[in-house]
Amino acid sequence: MNTLVVVFYVAAAVGIALLVTRVVRSRGGPGGPVHDRYEAAFLNGGPARVVDTAVAALQSDGRIAIGGPGIVAVVRSVAHDPVERAVLQEHAAAPHGALHHLRLAVMRHPAVQEIGDGLAARGLIVEPSRRRTTAAWCLGVGLTAFFLFPVSVGITMVHLSTAPEMSVPFVVKVLPALLAAGAAAIACGAVAGRRITSAGQQAVSAYGRAHGHLADTGHLVALYGLRGLPDPVLREQLLAAARVYAPPRGRGRRPAAPRHHSTDHAAAGAALVWCAGNTFCGGGSSGGNSGSCSSGSCSSGSCSGGGSGSGCGGGGASSCSSSSGSSCSSSSSSGSSCSSSSS
Repeated sequence: MNTLVVVFYVAAAVGIALLVTRVVRSRGGPGGPVHDRYEAAFLNGGPARVVDTAVAALQSDGRIAIGGPGIVAVVRSVAHDPVERAVLQEHAAAPHGALHHLRLAVMRHPAVQEIGDGLAARGLIVEPSRRRTTAAWCLGVGLTAFFLFPVSVGITMVHLSTAPEMSVPFVVKVLPALLAAGAAAIACGAVAGRRITSAGQQAVSAYGRAHGHLADTGHLVALYGLRGLPDPVLREQLLAAARVYAPPRGRGRRPAAPRHHSTDHAAAGAALVWCAGNTFCGGGSSGGNSGSCSSGSCSSGSCSGGGSGSGCGGGGASSCSSSSGSSCSSSSSSGSSCSSSSS
């Protein structure tokens, strides 16, 4: 019986060590500062916030005009950066100028996806695929500890029936190991679920302090989301576009669930690495941190909203579509990477 107790403690120690090691490695990286407003937007609201930042900047100086109901027209085809160039390119390639279609297309554009890839390479955000894998490990360890408790009770009852003089029941001996493994699984799962690393939080906070005085529309949206947008008409147009889940589906196909502009929702889309399981790729974008889409993996998917906390949709207040090439496999709702955002 003492041998079995040792086995329980060794298994618990190994499980805890594996979880802690994986969480630390998945959230490590060289770090570094945020380079521009698009990186700040990606950290704050994922691909959705990035697109909203570019659209707001283009509209504020008259290079594009957005009329009702959410139709975009190019007035001057002049781009000052790759993301603005992506907006103009996708508009030129679109069959119509619907704002929500344009946002989806730009969120999947390599110019936006590569922002998430670069942030992930520096350890400022964690790819959705790595977060999902780590969460699965945490769940496995937690469930194992949970189900071993009734097993230990059964072993105790069997042992008591054969050796009633036993001083300390088996379940009491192994209970500390099971509780430690369960607590470690919960704690590691909570940490692993955060899209932005501590280095990323520090970097985006430092960028906000250094550039918070700038009043141009692009920086306001990047830092504060759509609630920081001074133009109420444009804000409502972008929020309305962020609520759209995806382009209309054909007859006979299963209708898509509605998107909401809230923090940390799962976003929908096909093969969107950064948006899978996050909120920023689908809803509106108000403020906060969100998810992201990655280059390469969102190319065949769809990112619709934005939000804070997850990222492909609208810049939101909080985290995918999953948005950058690694983890947005079938979501869209922040990220990151194209899923959802919060307004």
